[in-house]
Amino acid sequence: MNQTKVLIFIVLAQFFCTSVWFASNSVMPALMAAYSFPDQAMGWLTSAVQLGFICGTLFYAFFNLADRHSPSRVFFVSALLAALSNSAVLLLSPEIVLFTVFRFFVGFFLAGIYPVGMKIAADYFEKGLGRSLGFLVGALVLGTALPHLLRSLLIELPWQAVFVSTSVLCLIGGLLILVFVPDGPFRRPGSGVNFQHTLRVFKIPAFREAAIGYFGHMWELYTFWALVPAILAMQRVEPYQVSILSFVIIAIGAGACVLAGLSSQRWGSGNVARLSLMVSALCCLVSPFVLLYAPTFIGYLFLAVWGTFVIADSPMFSKLVASSAIPELKGSALTLVNCLGFALTIFSIQLLDFLKSSYALPYLLPLLAIGPVVGLLMGPKYSNLERKQK
Repeated sequence: MNQTKVLIFIVLAQFFCTSVWFASNSVMPALMAAYSFPDQAMGWLTSAVQLGFICGTLFYAFFNLADRHSPSRVFFVSALLAALSNSAVLLLSPEIVLFTVFRFFVGFFLAGIYPVGMKIAADYFEKGLGRSLGFLVGALVLGTALPHLLRSLLIELPWQAVFVSTSVLCLIGGLLILVFVPDGPFRRPGSGVNFQHTLRVFKIPAFREAAIGYFGHMWELYTFWALVPAILAMQRVEPYQVSILSFVIIAIGAGACVLAGLSSQRWGSGNVARLSLMVSALCCLVSPFVLLYAPTFIGYLFLAVWGTFVIADSPMFSKLVASSAIPELKGSALTLVNCLGFALTIFSIQLLDFLKSSYALPYLLPLLAIGPVVGLLMGPKYSNLERKQK
């Protein structure tokens, strides 16, 4: 199949399927008002998805599912189960525990969508992988932001409309992969289950450095995304404005991912990733001054810049991880790195969620700089990554 068509279908599928990721975040005020959820509900439900993703990635990596079986079929089954888990909340009694459980299963089956989608792309694009992953992660960003847009468009409808629409989109995304994207020409089927064998990839210096850079990036990313509505609420805007502005601030990163992928072909993935880490670290550090003392429109512009660079390095790290992994373990290696990266997001989300009950949110945002700084100090360097790939 033509590579351009394959990329289009993968991007659309990722966009549709990842829309279930932040479905609960986009309607959190409505959930809290309708069911008297506690103030910590945002942190609990977001962390439940992240924890589910971690457990899911461990499961997928332990059984080498994306390497031992058809990645396209694994993607479809995962999308089907994620859609069912996402829509299950419509049939539940309004209890925070049940919501949390099914958000966990949404994250669990997303482990067969996001990293497996990258595996499928890697099986089609040995050359230009950075550019392809730029489009792919851009689709993830748009999918993550989509529930906020849907909420702003469906503001007059019950919150359940967001869960219905995202579940339908997730199922459509799975069908797109199953029907239109067969296994790629560069796929190398893996062997039996051997988790210790998969861990061997961390002995490769280039892989280890790329993974550390990715971990630093993840410490900041999902906590920032989860807090965007709360940051905007501090600006005293209307609820529908919070939804649409949250969509814009998160979705702007999609274009950044595409641009990063294109730029990497000239400047190198490591260099693009480091630039993105530097800018996002700076945004973390200066955020209290901008959000508390700058005019409102400057604050919006600042958040748009932050939303741009907080994600632009993601496809670069994924490309470096995929390129430096053992070929027959590529799918499991991508999944395992995703797992460890998302484990960090739970710590950062819960840390800020706990502290914001005692401190003003803007003063806590510099803590997110810890990740990018570690990524800059211990992550990929041009000399030992880019030269090997040229």
